[in-house]
Amino acid sequence: MRSPKLAALELKRFGRGKLPRAALVAILLLPLLYGALYLWSFWDPYGRLDRIPVALVNDDKGATAAGRKIAAGDEITRGLRESKVFAWHEVSAAEAREGVEDGSYYLSLTMPADLSERIASSSGDAPETGALQVRTNDANNYIVGQISRTVFSEVRTAASTNASRSFLDRIFISFSDIHDATAKAAKGADELKGGIGKAQKGSKDLVDGLKTAKEGSGDLADGLKKLGTGASDLDTGAQQVAAGTQSLADKINSMAGNVRPYLKDNGKTIGDAARLVADSSQSIRDDLGLLVKAAPGAATKARLASDELNSLYTERCENIPAAPDPAPSTASPGADPSACPPLNRARTAAADVAAVADDVNTLVTNNKGDLKALDGRLAALQKQAKALAEHAPKLDEDLETAVTKINALNTGARKVAEGAGQLHTGLTDAKKGSATLNTGVGKLSTGADTLDGGLFKLADGSTELAGGLNDGVGKIPDYDKTDRDRRTEVMADPVQLASRSLHTAPNYGTGFAPYFIPLSLWVGAMVAYMLIQPLNRRALAAGASAWRIALAGWLPVAAIGLLQVGALISVLHWAIGLEMARAAGTVGFLALVTCCFTAIVQWLNARFGPAGRILVLALLMLQLTSAGGTYPVQTSPGFFGAIHPFLPMSYVVDALRRLISGGGLGPVWQACAVLAAFTAGALALTALSARRKQVWTLDRLHPELSL
Repeated sequence: MRSPKLAALELKRFGRGKLPRAALVAILLLPLLYGALYLWSFWDPYGRLDRIPVALVNDDKGATAAGRKIAAGDEITRGLRESKVFAWHEVSAAEAREGVEDGSYYLSLTMPADLSERIASSSGDAPETGALQVRTNDANNYIVGQISRTVFSEVRTAASTNASRSFLDRIFISFSDIHDATAKAAKGADELKGGIGKAQKGSKDLVDGLKTAKEGSGDLADGLKKLGTGASDLDTGAQQVAAGTQSLADKINSMAGNVRPYLKDNGKTIGDAARLVADSSQSIRDDLGLLVKAAPGAATKARLASDELNSLYTERCENIPAAPDPAPSTASPGADPSACPPLNRARTAAADVAAVADDVNTLVTNNKGDLKALDGRLAALQKQAKALAEHAPKLDEDLETAVTKINALNTGARKVAEGAGQLHTGLTDAKKGSATLNTGVGKLSTGADTLDGGLFKLADGSTELAGGLNDGVGKIPDYDKTDRDRRTEVMADPVQLASRSLHTAPNYGTGFAPYFIPLSLWVGAMVAYMLIQPLNRRALAAGASAWRIALAGWLPVAAIGLLQVGALISVLHWAIGLEMARAAGTVGFLALVTCCFTAIVQWLNARFGPAGRILVLALLMLQLTSAGGTYPVQTSPGFFGAIHPFLPMSYVVDALRRLISGGGLGPVWQACAVLAAFTAGALALTALSARRKQVWTLDRLHPELSL
């Protein structure tokens, strides 16, 4: 008889009465007790945490920081109620203690009276840490205590972040205030630097000007002498030019009708004469400018030098006796009688020079309008002479224009002659006091050098101060409200958890389904072989083939296992709500799993008899503890990690996770190969056991243990 017929005969036994049929139905539904009912009981426990009664005590009295009211306890209470993590009951501290003790509340959370005050202290001189007080009682429930630690850790983090935001916001505002104040200081330093820079430039210009003045004052006498000579020559030349231009104008005016041939033949001569007049006018203007600039300063300095010499003479020489006297002198200490006569002559000369310089200055001042007018006339004369020189070759072509310009030249020449005479008269007096002027200018130059040195150091210091403050302004941050809020948010919570799950299990039950489904199938096979013989006795007695006997004992339980898989997956999916990423693959893989488990359980029962049932249970325990179905196997003692690779359920759990939640199929194909190997190996061992069972021994006739 073939193995399928033997298997069918074995199953027909369960159809002969109500009790066998009930037993068969119980075997089919038994995996539901482990796989469906157990998963259903804690399918989504975290989704129902809002039903757990928890005591909430808010004793926080609030605080004030920087004019703002802080009520950390109220904020945390509001956040907890909005989160709906637990069923919060606001009670007093005493009620919370009693409730946690007697089990009315699983735990309590207390916000102390000084919570806000401690949080607000972060912006003061003595910051303190605030503390949330949690009271648990593992005698009520250990798991709730573990969950609360995670929940309250998040509450603490949120409260700390909120407190940090307030503290950091004040820091960033302070940064902005410091930045603004430093910017004002830098602006003031820049203005100071600019003012000192201008003063330094002015002092340098003063030094340079005084040096130039000193050099010029030394040359002033020679210059004035030359200027006087030049003025005399200018006077004579101007008179001659005036006479010449008058003569020229008279001739041209009287001979305008006949002058065209003359102009045509003498254009070059007229041009040369006009250029001579222009050059002479420029020289006179230059000398006038030098006189106007030097006269006021020379007068002031000459008067200052005269006063200083007069004071020096009064101090040192006025009390010297007329004749030598052996008695103690009444003269001023340090006086040299022999130096007084020259000093007296020097002060007299200085007084004369000062008087002359004043006269020159008075002349320049009183006649400044005349000098200015003279300069203007010279400029006009120069311009007209240049124009005449340029147009001289063409005078015959534009006679009327030339006549007009010559008349204007004649008028200007007369005015120049008049001014040159006045200038010659004034310069004659100015030559006398220029030599003494050099001494006073020298003293001023020394003082100006000292002033320039001090201002130079001051300028360096102000430059360094301005540079440091401007650098400081650049380094001190200035945040607007948007930037400040963003930075406060980042620094209050600088590290966030960017969690990304590749294949997320929607609930607790889905995560544990890969663990409890193989458990239920193993238990189903174990119970099935309690009712069905692992080896068909009729086939053993008939001397059938060992492989046929092994298959005949395996096929009926494998068939029942397939029915168990169908019933279990149907209930899990349609009744409880298990969603599988690969539903068809899951069902097919579970079919292989139940065939493998059936083969292993069959062999243990066939080989060891009644003791095999104990071994089946022991092997189940080893697989449950080493499969990594709850915690990773790496967290278990080393023994379980060592046996993990050698047990089939380890591969089943890994494969089911990929089939239910998603992911690569590598572990699935590996599990299929391992389960196929276990199935083939177990059937081979069962066949070997069947061959041995065909020989009767005393141990089989009188077993030592019977279950």
